[in-house]
Amino acid sequence: MKIYTVFVEPKTSGNIGFLARSMKNFGLKKMVLINPGTLENDAYYQAMHAREIVQDALIYDSLEEFIEDKEITSIIATTGTPGGSYNVPRIPITPEELGKTIQTNGNVALLFGREGDGLYNHELELADVLVSIPTSDEYPIMNITHAATIIFYELFKNQKNYPVDDLDFATYEDKKVLEELTNNIISKLDYPEHKEKQAKIIAKRIMGRAFIAGREAQTLRGTLKRIDKRIDSHEE
Repeated sequence: MKIYTVFVEPKTSGNIGFLARSMKNFGLKKMVLINPGTLENDAYYQAMHAREIVQDALIYDSLEEFIEDKEITSIIATTGTPGGSYNVPRIPITPEELGKTIQTNGNVALLFGREGDGLYNHELELADVLVSIPTSDEYPIMNITHAATIIFYELFKNQKNYPVDDLDFATYEDKKVLEELTNNIISKLDYPEHKEKQAKIIAKRIMGRAFIAGREAQTLRGTLKRIDKRIDSHEE
């Protein structure tokens, strides 16, 4: 499993350094910066003994460009403002649940949003899994590096439980095909536009949380193709 820690449009160089420091605490080495500002000296100063993580950080203009370039198989997005059960794009799991369930030998992107604004809705909708940390109602929003440290810890403490290297999980291409087939089927069900969008997000999230094995992906792909053909045959 290769985990990329992705900081979307960071505004403060110091936070980049603090994030690198926390990453190194828990064995994470791959930092990605999406459309960052200029890296000032404090990014390296605050990183302390994790300066190499800042120096080696990958920089992309957009999140979509990074996802496609690195063939990301699982996208985990973080938010400090989870929604209720009817706000589909913001239904989260906890870091503890993430640590206990994540199983993949592919490329994983762990997304952290802007200081102050977090991730936008269209970025959350790219995610397979949404993670939020339970906090006090009096002050629910955490500093990005504090939140990241909690999530890193939960991943780190559970990683020894999953000997994933020998498991055959769905590839980037497998997941893209499944998503396209699912979306194609949902588009034929005559949902109102807003319900169609929600149905597609729900399907993506369910498959994302399942961490589908390669054989499962093949079987599901065949099933979805048969469903799609059956719908077409009834429409003729």
